[in-house]
Formats: sequence, structure tokens, C-alpha cells
Amino acid sequence: MNCSVSKSILSGSITCPPNKSYTHRAIFLASLAGRDSRVTNVLVSGDTMATVQACRAMGASLDIQNDDLTVHDAICPSGDVSIDAANSGTTIRLASAISAVYPCTARLYGDESLQKRPMQPLLDSLEMVGAKCSSTDGCAPLSVSGPMNGGAVSVQGNLSSQFVSALMMAAPLTSRGLDVTIQGEMVSKPYLDMSLATMRHFGVGVRTILPYKRYEIQPQMYRPASFTIPMDYSSMALLLSAAVLCGNDLEILGCMDDLPQGDEVFIDILDMLGVDVYTGNDSTRISNDAKLNGGVFNLGNSPDLLPPLAILALKTSKPITITDTSHARLKETDRISIISSELTKLGVKVKENPDGMVLYPSDSLHGATLNSHDDHRLFMAFCIAAMYVGDCTVTGAESAAISYPNFVNDLKSIGARIDI
Repeated sequence: MNCSVSKSILSGSITCPPNKSYTHRAIFLASLAGRDSRVTNVLVSGDTMATVQACRAMGASLDIQNDDLTVHDAICPSGDVSIDAANSGTTIRLASAISAVYPCTARLYGDESLQKRPMQPLLDSLEMVGAKCSSTDGCAPLSVSGPMNGGAVSVQGNLSSQFVSALMMAAPLTSRGLDVTIQGEMVSKPYLDMSLATMRHFGVGVRTILPYKRYEIQPQMYRPASFTIPMDYSSMALLLSAAVLCGNDLEILGCMDDLPQGDEVFIDILDMLGVDVYTGNDSTRISNDAKLNGGVFNLGNSPDLLPPLAILALKTSKPITITDTSHARLKETDRISIISSELTKLGVKVKENPDGMVLYPSDSLHGATLNSHDDHRLFMAFCIAAMYVGDCTVTGAESAAISYPNFVNDLKSIGARIDI
């Protein structure tokens, strides 16, 4: 579906959705703990429901009512399993490692986009510790047969932190535990911190030998617990960008907490751009009427901030340079290439680099048709850009269901002029 988007002024209040990454991790670990573990404030979206179905395929019994999930029986495959991860890279990577713990064969697959996302580094690591794996040129569909025994294992860290998180989350269930060495400079480090924080909440300890390089996890059992999902700073960044470009006294609601989220750095980025951000315990506002400052921003640990930061070039007075995000080319789409081509249509001059881009200020913005390539974060970012420029069409409205199903309706409730 396509959206027709006109210039918009956003005001009132909007609630930031729950965090997708924590929802994935908490559902998997609650399903491993079993015995009435609960996850509250769940993000109910296409990606997270793929994780729910993956846990069920591996034998977990769980109920979800509204945004409250309860696990009754833990993951315990009774035979070979088939897991449809849909569009969710997190689901297929975490499920691959978890299924490898058990004496079964798991067949894992997904949609056309997922079949292009790399899996081989994780499969290589699983085979080092006893699993047997096969794939389609290093991508899904793939097959994983366990059980893996544990021991010393290395994993490539420069393509995706999800490979590391997958091994770490499965490690305590192996007979010998895992001594994990991360090869190369690890990207998206805060996402591993999120995994470790969730593991601790469910009773598993991890020995850090050298941060982001080596970890030791002894055999342990996940313990039943209740876990409340915090708000999602990846979605918050998009809403803050909307406030910067189109807001008029816009309030973004969402409770702060102490759980690590790398995308929280977006507030610091806005400060560097000259935006005043006011945060309370449960709401955030911004104040900015002038052109933005520009600057150089390394997003190596926060690749999901690429879309909301890039669209702020529409209002900058100086270039915005984004670096160290080559792994953003391995997301649902090649986000560097697509953002570069689509923002150029609006009149922004963009220099595309292998690991990022430079976006230059423009005085001649104009409407265009923006192709999101069915990437949820690009669709949302392009809609926000379109509300600033006006007279735009944005493709791929269905994709928002992956991480923010109510995005269009929520934006319309605060003044967005979007018609599907």
C-alpha cells in the first residue's frame, strides 16, 4: 500500500511503543525459564509474533493477552521443528542457536528479505561446538541439528551483534557452557548489553573476561521471572525527528528506566544539532525553531538511528556526516543506498560512502515518490520527511507492522496528513 503525505504540523501527545529488541529477548528467555514467567508491555508486532511462534514451535506453551505474555511450559522440542521467522532477523538468529541446544533438527526459513540476510558466521560458530548446520549460500532457509556440547567458540562480531547474542543466550543450556571469543571489532555493542541484562533478569550470570571480546558462561538454568518491556528508543528517535521537523508543542510519552539501550544516544545527537530536549520521568519534549547545526556522527553502535538522523538533513544549515554504519547495508535492506537515492529525490544532495553518507543542506526541497522497499524503518522515516516537505507518496505502508503497527494512526491522531 502507498501513502499520500502532505505537509503537516504535529501537536498534542503520542505514546512511544515498547522496545522490539527487549521483547524478542524476553520472550525467548521467559520461554526457556517456563513455569509462569511473564513478559508485560510486550510490543505486539510482526517481528515479535514471529518469536512467539518460534517458541511455540520449539514446544513452549504460552498465552498472550493484549500486551501481557505468560509462559506455562518451557521450550523443550519433542521432535524436529519448523520455524518461520517471517521478516525477523532477530528471531531466526536467536532461534537457530537455541534450537541447537536440543537433540532435534530445526528447519528455519523466512520471507524473501530474510533470505538475503547473512547467517553463515553464526552457523560456523554452532558447528565449532557440535551442531550440524546447512544453509542456502549462507542464508535461510537453513537447517540446524543439535545438541551442541559447548566449550570454546569464536564468533564474527563485525557484521551483526545478533550472532554474539544468540550464542550467549544459548550458552547456559549446553552441557559444558561456552567460552566465547568475539573476532573483529564488534558492531552494535549496546545490543549485546541488552541481551546480557535480560539474561541476568532471568537468573543467568555471565563472566566478562574482556568487554566485547571474551565472555564465559557456565551451565545454568534460566529462572522464572517477570519482565516489563521498556519503551523503544529506536522508535523514540523517529518520533523525536518528527517533532524536530514538524512538531508544535509535541509531547512524546514513555517511561524511562535503567535498562541499557544504545539508541538513547539520539538525545545527545539532537543536542549536538542544536535541539533542546526536555525529558521527565514519563515524557519528552523538544524546542527548536531554527535550522540545525550539522556535524559528524558515528553510528557504529546504533545503526537503527541512520534513518531518523538522515532525514534531519532536510532542516540542516550544515552537512550531516554519518560514519561507521556499513552493517546497515545488511539490515532488511541496504539502508545506506536506499536513503541516499530517496532523499536525493527530495532535493537533498547526498554523497554515499561505503560506511555511511554525507547529506548537504538544500534550499530547494520538493515532493516526490519515496520507495521504502518494504523496510519498516525506512517507511516511517520517509513518511516523516514527507510531512515536512509535502506533496509526497511513500510506498510500503504494510511494513510498519513489523515494529510499530499503529504508526500511521498514531501520527494521524496528532495532526499528520497521511492517507493510505
